[in-house]
This record gives sequence, structure tokens and C-alpha cells, in this order.
Amino acid sequence: MEILKRRLTPRETPAGRLVDLLRPEAGAPRLLAVFATGADPALLTGGGAFRPEVIRQIGGGLVVEGSGQEVAGAIAPPVAGWAGEVAITEAEPTLFAGLNVMVAMVNGQHPETVRAWLAYHAREHALQGALLVDRAPPEAPSGLTEALGAADIPGLERVVIVEPGFPIGVAGEGAEAHRFNAPDAPGRDRMEPPAPDPWRARLGEVVLYEYLRWRFLSQARAVANLDVTDLLAPVEGEGVFDRAVAAGDGVVALIGTRIFPWSLRKGREAGFGDHICRRFDGGEGNPRWCVAPARLPAGAVLRLVRVGGARPDAGQPVRYYRAMALRHPGEAVAAIVPKTSLVEDPELLRLATDHFGAKPLRPPVEKPRRAGRKGRRTTVTGIVTTMKNEGPFILEWLAYHRSIGVEKFLVYTNDCTDGTDTLLELLQAKGLVEHRENPFRETGLKPQHAALQAAESEEMVKALDWVVCMDVDEFINIHVGEGRLDDLYAAVPEANLISMTWRLFGNSDIHEFRDGFITEAFTRCAPHYCRKPHQAWGFKTLYRNIGLFKKLGVHRPKGLKPQLVDEIFWVNGSGRRMPPSTYRNAWRSTPGTYGYDLVTLNHYAVRSAESFLVKRDRGRVNHVDRDQGTAYWFRMNNNAEEDRSIHRHLPRARAEFDRLMADPEIAVQHAACVAAHRARIDELKARPDYAALYAELTSPRFEKLSRLHGHFGSGVFLAGPDAVPDEVVARDPDGDWFFTVDKAEQVH
Repeated sequence: MEILKRRLTPRETPAGRLVDLLRPEAGAPRLLAVFATGADPALLTGGGAFRPEVIRQIGGGLVVEGSGQEVAGAIAPPVAGWAGEVAITEAEPTLFAGLNVMVAMVNGQHPETVRAWLAYHAREHALQGALLVDRAPPEAPSGLTEALGAADIPGLERVVIVEPGFPIGVAGEGAEAHRFNAPDAPGRDRMEPPAPDPWRARLGEVVLYEYLRWRFLSQARAVANLDVTDLLAPVEGEGVFDRAVAAGDGVVALIGTRIFPWSLRKGREAGFGDHICRRFDGGEGNPRWCVAPARLPAGAVLRLVRVGGARPDAGQPVRYYRAMALRHPGEAVAAIVPKTSLVEDPELLRLATDHFGAKPLRPPVEKPRRAGRKGRRTTVTGIVTTMKNEGPFILEWLAYHRSIGVEKFLVYTNDCTDGTDTLLELLQAKGLVEHRENPFRETGLKPQHAALQAAESEEMVKALDWVVCMDVDEFINIHVGEGRLDDLYAAVPEANLISMTWRLFGNSDIHEFRDGFITEAFTRCAPHYCRKPHQAWGFKTLYRNIGLFKKLGVHRPKGLKPQLVDEIFWVNGSGRRMPPSTYRNAWRSTPGTYGYDLVTLNHYAVRSAESFLVKRDRGRVNHVDRDQGTAYWFRMNNNAEEDRSIHRHLPRARAEFDRLMADPEIAVQHAACVAAHRARIDELKARPDYAALYAELTSPRFEKLSRLHGHFGSGVFLAGPDAVPDEVVARDPDGDWFFTVDKAEQVH
């Protein structure tokens, strides 16, 4: 195996950096002047010895084709105001003539990674030559030439290592290996970008592919463009190089799948053989190409991810794997990909063991628990919730959900002043609920998250067949059968998760608090198709308690066990399957996932204007740092349509409510909560700030706004009600019009 090194000698000119001046064909007058990104074509003239004929802009760089009068193998480049002569580099196409070649960038990868990459492709894909661009800065040489010089790779005839002599990364970007640049890294939007490092940033000088083509690759049998962290998938039969030679335009598309280790042994660097997992919810792959240079159409241009001016072969793209722990060495697996998205792939496991002789760390085996509990004939459903100063509304909510089949309730409270906790203690004593003090102060978590964390260790929760985390202003409205949970479960017997999309119910222009069923009084709501505001299509999820996820979540269970992803049968409110892209983090519906045919979650987020004053006063249990003022009311108070579908369930709920109220102790405590709520309303309305808020909420302007949501763009809901001019408020709610403002940070 022959190892050759070539170092470029770029020059700075008034037009920009001249990478090289190349004669692509021996003895021919045609020359190529290649300029790096940022070169100014206006300064390229024909007044000197070099006469430009064609100027191509490629990824910010320039390739200037022309000819001219040279002297002793040198010529002045076609740059205005620059008279220096540059030696002409003679192309070396015979180095790879007739060979299957790979061209690759080496951006800090260990020489052993490069050796393993070459050996694999020589053994499995008939690789015969490699053109490697070593991007190491001069002060930190990679040692690649020396390491490969000591290697013996059967089947590989020649490796040419090119040192660009200047930084070829994207200007202003940090090292490509930093976790910030890992496309799957969790929390990337909250990271600080790394300091600019043009030597190690992702490739910016795409023009180099055309330069390398004409200097080294024009006579190669076929050339595949991959990085040294990429492995062509094993194939039987026709390989990628043969396909390129047979393709009409000489081009075959490659498509990459990012792969990851499950874990790495302590103190060991990652290798190809550790990469046995892929994302079950992975998005689009990384495109690359393989070409047969002799078959490329005239005018075809090699770029990083595609070949311009040529049509790829119509067959399926050739698969390759991108080993992400080698692209981001030193990073923990969980820093570059959510581990809840990783599943072991049998093909990757065979690749690791059979081709690399590795013993990778594998995911632990997980099995779902049985859907039912031993000795139990019925399905037990439970609700986990948090409350603060919700006293007047507890009994209706409890009675309603008991009447549709919910048997268990676990309620966490904190800092109640209206008798909520006293009522719940009484209900617990009577065997109707389980009540706990919210432990958020001891945990440092937000109240809702602290409660859910605590609930995970409760024996009652562990014993449930179905669980849902939901709030006291949310009501499960089942549309099938008699409206009971058993009817819902029977409608989707295979489902183990059922997401119930919110339908936002407004205040129906009811301003004063009355002690009565909110499900009966508040009938105005958002339409079914309601993409805006962002919160309108939130959902809550009923799920079988069989261990598919690790923990409770506000909108859906969290901590997916990816080994069990194939066990998931998640449906929306119409019984349609949810896509895998929703399995890990989704909390709201989309145009493709919303549905109300089987079940709706009626969300009475504002109730009456008077009760909203108390809601704002007590604060939130999740987004505790956000005020609930006019902007929140504006977003959540939607009175565009009417929906009374829940009313068919109310006779049953009323009967259960009356049964509860027949207990004198419960009746007395409920009355005390109502009185406390009324008193607090009066106290707040006596304050100038709350009086002003109440006047604004009950104004004709706000009543009208609650019927115009469907006409507003998302920018309006981010900016708040003050962004809507009076002349827009005056428009016809049934008219065909649209209004929005520029998006800004959300007003809370």
C-alpha cells in the first residue's frame, strides 16, 4: 500500500484566496484557477496572461476555467491589480486510474479510526484507493501519514493525503466535534455555541470537491464521497462502485443513518464496533454520492451532498451508517442523542461483531408488565393531579369522573387557603381519594413535577391498570357508547396509550362566579381544528401502566424505554395511531394527529371572570414564573363555537354529586370552600389592580376577542391582546379575513 502526501500552497490575492492553479490534463492549454469562499468574481479579469472563459460559483468558492500564455510552468492568475505569477500544478489522475476510490475529510478523527474505516471498505466493498483531506492545523499535526504508513491493508493500493494549507471550515462556527453540532443532541437549543474554530468547524470549502476531482480523480473507475466516520452498509451482489459505473449519468445517491453506541466502557474510546443502536424516530438521513467520473455529463459539478447537473440512478439510494460517537469523540452518548430514542439494530449488531470483532455494550432487556392485575376482573383507572385553592370545583370534578369509571384519585396540594386541603382530607377519610402534601419545597422542583415524582413511588399508582395525569379544570368527554371509560377502552382494545386533545372552553361571557356545574354552564369553546394558539391543541394521555415508560409526565408518560418501542400502540382521540415521532416528547396535537371522534378533553381553563381572578392570584403549578394576566386569558378564553356534548353524561354525574353532598360533613366543607372563594373574589376586586383586570376581562372588547381567534396568526397570541387594533376587533367574526403581527417573545 502506497502512502503519498500532497500539500497545497494557497495564496492571498485582491480577489480572495487562490487555492491552486491547476492544469487538469497534461499538455493541454486548459487551466483551472480555484478560489476559496468569499472570492470576488468582479475582480477576475481577462487583461493578463490568464484569459478566463467560464466562472463557476460553487458553495461560495469559484472555479475559473481558461487558458493563457505561461512561462516556465507559471502564469499570472486573472486577478485585477495583482501581477504575481503562480506555478501551475499538474494534475495526477493516473494515481487512481481505474480504481474504486473514496474521498473523505478527516476532521480530527484518530488515525486508528481511519485505518479501520479503510480496512472495512477494502475488505467488504472492493475499495482500492483513498483520497483523504487531512484538516489538522499545522501546530497540531494528526500523525495520519505516519500511522497509515505503518499499516497493511489488503486490497488497498494507494492512499493520497492532502493537506489544504488553510482552514477549510465554515467561518464563525466552532469545532464540528463539539456536542452543540451533534444534530440529535438533547437540549441543543439551550447550549452555548463553541468558540469559532475554522480549522475544525464543519466543511465550508465545498469547492474543494471539484478541485480534487480534476487534480486526482478524473480517471478513477468510481468515487464515493463519505466521511471517515461513515460505513457503507454490507451488501450482497452489486456494490456501490459497480452501480455508479452502470448508472446512466454515472451517479448513485447515498443516504446515511446516524448510529450510536448504547454505552461505552469506562476509559475506552469509541470504535465502529460500539455503534449498535439507531434512533427509532430518526428523521431524514445524510445524503452523499458515488460517481463514475467518465460517465458524468458535461457541466456536472461535485458538491458535498449532491452532484449538480447529473441525475442519480433511479434505484434505491445506497445505505451507509454514520458513527456519531466517532464524530463527537469524548462526549457521553446521552450528550449527543436522547437515549430514550435508541434501539438496538440487529444489522448493526452483526456489523459490530462479525466485521469488527467487537463486544459492544448492549441495552438491558426490558419486558412489559402484564396488562391486568392477578385476580382482578375489572380495569382500574386512576388520576394523579395537583391542586391549590380549587375547593369549589372539586366535588363536580370528582363526581363526574367517578361516574365515567375512574376509581382512584391521588391529589397533591400546597399552600391552600380556601379549604381545598381540608375537603380532600375529609374525602380521604371517607375512602374517596388519596391526599398528599406536595413535597416541592424539599425537592426544589416545580409543584407539579414534584408531585408526579412522588406519585411514582405510591403503591396505589403502581397497582393501577390505566393512569392519567390531569387537572381539576379538565373533564374526559367520551363520545362512544354510554360515555364510560370501559366504552373507550373497548373502542380501541389494542391501545395502551390514548391521547385526549384539549378543546378549550371559554367563559361563555359569564363573568360572575356561581356555585354550580361548570360543565353545564360553560358551553362556548374553540373549534375542533384549532392550530393556534400554540396551547390550544395540548393533550393529556391515558396509558396502560405496564412499564413502557419510566415515569409520570404532565401531558404523557416520560422516559420511554426504547427497548419496548415496538410494544407501543398509541392512538389519538379518534383511535388513529400516533406516529413514532410523538413517542418521546410530544405534548400537543398537530394537523396530522388531532382527533375527537372517540374522546375529547374538555379544558375549562378560565371559568368565570371572577374565578379567574383567584386563579391568577394563586399562581401556576408548572410554569410558576409566568403570570396569568390578560395575555393568558386572551389565549385560553375561546368562545367561537358551542359544544354541549358532555351534557349527556351529566345526569349520571349529578347523581354521584348528590350522593356525595348527602353526606353532611362533605356538604358543609364544600360550602366553606365556596364561601372562601367568594370572599377572596371580593377581596381581590377591592384592589385597584384586580378591579382594573376584571373590568378589562369583562369588557365588550375582550368578549369580542374571544370569538375572533380563528382569524389571528400565531404572532398575535405571542404578543397578546394589546397587539390587536380596535378596527380589527370590530370585524365580523364570520367574515373571511386574517390578521397577524410579527412574532416576538411570548407575553405571559
